[in-house]
Amino acid sequence: KSFECLNDRKNKGVFEDCIDCFELDGRESLRWTQRTSSYKDINYSVEEVLEIKKGTIRIGLDIGGGTASFAVRMMEHNVTIITTSLNLNGPFNNFIALRGVVPLHLSIAQRLPFFDNTLDIIHSMHVLSNWIPSMTLEFILFDIDRVLRPGGIFWLDHFFCIEHQLKKSYLPLINKLGYKKLKWGIAPKLDRGEDLHEIYLSAVLEKPLSRR
Repeated sequence: KSFECLNDRKNKGVFEDCIDCFELDGRESLRWTQRTSSYKDINYSVEEVLEIKKGTIRIGLDIGGGTASFAVRMMEHNVTIITTSLNLNGPFNNFIALRGVVPLHLSIAQRLPFFDNTLDIIHSMHVLSNWIPSMTLEFILFDIDRVLRPGGIFWLDHFFCIEHQLKKSYLPLINKLGYKKLKWGIAPKLDRGEDLHEIYLSAVLEKPLSRR
């Protein structure tokens, strides 16, 4: 009957990755609007990313977009974003639709339901990270490459992994796409302590216009 109970998720021991994303007056109200003092090297704003490809970004996809705050920010700039989400411990897809943007109930194991070379931008925050098996992650990246148009951008936002994994496993996988690095930032991930040596990577990558 209402979404009021969702504001108290942090006190109910539910899925922690999106524990406060229904609180639209909290952190969600500032996401992608400005660089904050913490993690400023990896917190890119919508404005600065769109400025890179000024006037060419019209439609895209947000993979695992929570309550679709990214899509709402992009809508303010006349960009249509479809948000994939699953109803994990909350009515995410219903909430997304009520915000006036488009939800898509889709898991990361499914092929993206778009024609080849059609999307201008694909974004993902947290969902694509080291918890995904390498073979599955490679499948996802190359399916992203399939639906992204030449010259389009892939915004990999707060990808997290252990420090040694980046150079050994994930950089070769990202470089295999052959994308141009428009933005690239790395920062320590400290929410679970320094002993784990975890890091965040944020990158804005441009798909080449042609491949040899």
